Amino acid sequence: MFKISPITVWLTGLPSSGKTTLGTLLVKSLKEKDVETVLLDGDDVRKLVCSDLGFSNDDRFENIRRAASIARLLNNQGVVVVCCFVSPLELMRQNAKKIIGDNLFFEVFIDADVETCSKRDVKGLYSKARQGIISDMTGISAPYEVPENPRLTIKTSETTVSEAFEILNKNVEIWLKE
Repeated sequence: MFKISPITVWLTGLPSSGKTTLGTLLVKSLKEKDVETVLLDGDDVRKLVCSDLGFSNDDRFENIRRAASIARLLNNQGVVVVCCFVSPLELMRQNAKKIIGDNLFFEVFIDADVETCSKRDVKGLYSKARQGIISDMTGISAPYEVPENPRLTIKTSETTVSEAFEILNKNVEIWLKE
């Protein structure tokens, strides 16, 4: 084990871009190195902490505010937090960064185009959105603002999962020592 800073790695991108896949691999890798780490995944947080919220912009802001607050509490206890949230608007991510702290917030843009994400979509959300069954689907009927200054961008439509994970893992190990 190496001396670490308790940071939050915030993975953002379109639904099905690879956030949860990479976040899960990162948490597993860090735990194998005896780094106390927690994964906050958007789907899980929605079910357990934010089940009272919908998908309006106000509700999405509140969802991200709650997730960021949990991450900050965990960071304060010395825990590394890996957050996997679409967090579609720059203002949402900036608010999360403000809550967590500029020096603890490491934004990673998981970059995949809508076509790639649609092909990966095991839940069928993109298809349902195109049929009008789901409204406010990020990337289809709701906007996704590409991060202005992420610490890292990983183009998952151009890399294998293994390659993308290696890029993420290498950078996180550096950030943990800062």
